[in-house]
Amino acid sequence: MAEFRLYCFAQSGNAFKAALMLNLCGADWEPRFVDFFNGEARTPEYRALNVMGEVPLLEHAGGRLAQSGVILDFLAERFGRFGAADADERREILRWLLFDNHKLTSYIATLRFMLQFAKTGETPVTEFLLGRMKGALGVLNTHLETHRFAIGDNASIADLSMCGYLYWPDEFGVDWADYPNVGRWLAAIAALP
Repeated sequence: MAEFRLYCFAQSGNAFKAALMLNLCGADWEPRFVDFFNGEARTPEYRALNVMGEVPLLEHAGGRLAQSGVILDFLAERFGRFGAADADERREILRWLLFDNHKLTSYIATLRFMLQFAKTGETPVTEFLLGRMKGALGVLNTHLETHRFAIGDNASIADLSMCGYLYWPDEFGVDWADYPNVGRWLAAIAALP
């Protein structure tokens, strides 16, 4: 049995964040497929593992962690990689993790779900989400004009969190030519060993 088990499914950008971190750290891990689209995450059995009924869920040494940001923080501490060098960097990482959860992933993931999986087509809600997403991407693009990664020259869990849904731009209607610094940054993350 692997040291880590990640409850996940391929379409989840939040699960991708945790899987990417595990891979970048060379962790001994295994995926455990959650049949999200057929309702497994809403079953009493799954809710007994994670009351929130979400993925990812990370099992390690008899414990469980939910929420991708918490998982990334735990793994950064556990492996000594992609974390903060000091208290100031920790606050910067936290700032970008919160930005991601509230301004970036929240809008992109919801928009992507509505368009790709719920097949709603364009609605007033998707138009609202598109506007919010473009605003958040504009903030990130501007920040990346002067930063290689979110908090400087080295990748951190802030980067791994924010990139989670961004490798599927065609699924939420974005062209990285409109956000060239984001496109460059995604390539830099993809090039990490």
